[in-house]
Amino acid sequence: MPLRTPPLRELHADRGATFTEFGGWDMPVEFDSIRTEHAAVRESAGLFDVSHMGEIIVSGPDATTLTDRLVTNDVAALDAGEAVYAAITDEDGVMHDDTVVYRLPADETDRAAAAAPAYLFVPNAGHDEWAHGRWCDSRDEWGLDATVENVTDDWAMFALQGPAALDHLAAATDATPDPGRFEIVGATVAGVECLVARTGYTGEDGVELLVPWAEAGTVWTAFTGPVAAADDTEGEQPADGSAGDDRVRPCGLGSRDTLRIEAGFLLSGQDFHPEDEPRNPYEAGIGFVVKLDTEFVGRDALEGVEAEGVDEQFVGIRLVERGVPRNGYDITNTDGKVIGSVTSGTMSPTLDEPVGMGYVPTEYADPGTTVRVVVRGQQKKARVRTLPFLDE
Repeated sequence: MPLRTPPLRELHADRGATFTEFGGWDMPVEFDSIRTEHAAVRESAGLFDVSHMGEIIVSGPDATTLTDRLVTNDVAALDAGEAVYAAITDEDGVMHDDTVVYRLPADETDRAAAAAPAYLFVPNAGHDEWAHGRWCDSRDEWGLDATVENVTDDWAMFALQGPAALDHLAAATDATPDPGRFEIVGATVAGVECLVARTGYTGEDGVELLVPWAEAGTVWTAFTGPVAAADDTEGEQPADGSAGDDRVRPCGLGSRDTLRIEAGFLLSGQDFHPEDEPRNPYEAGIGFVVKLDTEFVGRDALEGVEAEGVDEQFVGIRLVERGVPRNGYDITNTDGKVIGSVTSGTMSPTLDEPVGMGYVPTEYADPGTTVRVVVRGQQKKARVRTLPFLDE
């Protein structure tokens, strides 16, 4: 099956991006270097093309009931323009995906009239068809009145992230949108009608922009500049990793990964997977997204987990010896017994230290506990620590 491509794939290639397959999509992994792009987001601002993320709109009289039954958080409590992070679980409480659910602003679409709220939720890369099918099948099984639309191919999605992100957003808009954290508003960005959400996946402030597919280039270049200008980077680069002048540095999935690991964020399909890494929200450290006073698929199983506790926990791990923890590397105790495995890891560009995340038995989960990570056949000393890594 051919890879799906974001609307600006050729523009990214013209800028010199290198690409990788991710979730069935051909996506830019870096434009300059992962470290440069990482620094831009931590110190200034960066712009990511995340059009590989899915978009599903749920509308109609029973849109609230349907979505509330299929995610772990309390969708019915959302006011227009608010959002919530949630897990999508099966009857056993095992996570199949995590998502952000937005209740659409009432003035953005006739689907979002106050009497009949409409919702946009964002499945992870490659999960849009699965999520659309699950919502449709559940609607039909439960006899609910709701319309479920997979609009992934209608919208580009960009993430403008970093301490200067909101300043760059203001410069690209006539009336500056001012959404609060986990809110979504309609706004005109570079002359294009968009949805602007105060959400992200980097541990920095910023927004995610939903842009009509056909107008993606207009919005992208409003922030990054045209290709010729962006490539004209001879001479000394700004120390903060920014693109210089008033431009925002384009960033790829490589730096998005290092940023989210530093922030302690889960990656669907890697830090949890229904078959390869079956985990419930309590094990994965996101028990706060579980609202047991709502009736969602998996609620009864998770009520039991909440009452009994978990046997394993998702933790941060910092190597104190040379080496980098990578996905799949064994975690052992000090006697060499395998107690878990690394699910995500990197050399942290911000801390300049090797860090990873993974699951260990609860008796090893206390911060400061000494463990080992097997790196290329050698046991490397490491210590367990709380997440995120940047909170020190």
